[in-house]
Amino acid sequence: MTLAFFLITGLTIVLNLFFAVADYLRAGFVLANSGRVHVPRSWLTLLGTAKLAGALGLAAGLFGLRYLGIAAGAGLVLFFTGAVVAHLRARVLDTMAFPAVILALCGASLWLTIAH
Repeated sequence: MTLAFFLITGLTIVLNLFFAVADYLRAGFVLANSGRVHVPRSWLTLLGTAKLAGALGLAAGLFGLRYLGIAAGAGLVLFFTGAVVAHLRARVLDTMAFPAVILALCGASLWLTIAH
């Protein structure tokens, strides 16, 4: 279980850091996808900051700050639940796999952090 905790949570951290940086840099794929799901460009910095905070909180959880890791995991689960809902509302199903997979990873990281 410890190996799964570190691997899955580590992957979740890396993916959230990647997408946070992509939000900050206004990467082309981020602009295209956010436009399709009706997320204003002005929100991208805030959304990137939420992903960055979640990733840092999960990392803190890996290094012993368990309750911070749990809070970050719960926040990321809520965040990506919102992303999946945004995709469903806009009927943008072709790119919904990305937030759905990250939601699953965040949920697994949260569960593993609680169990660890």
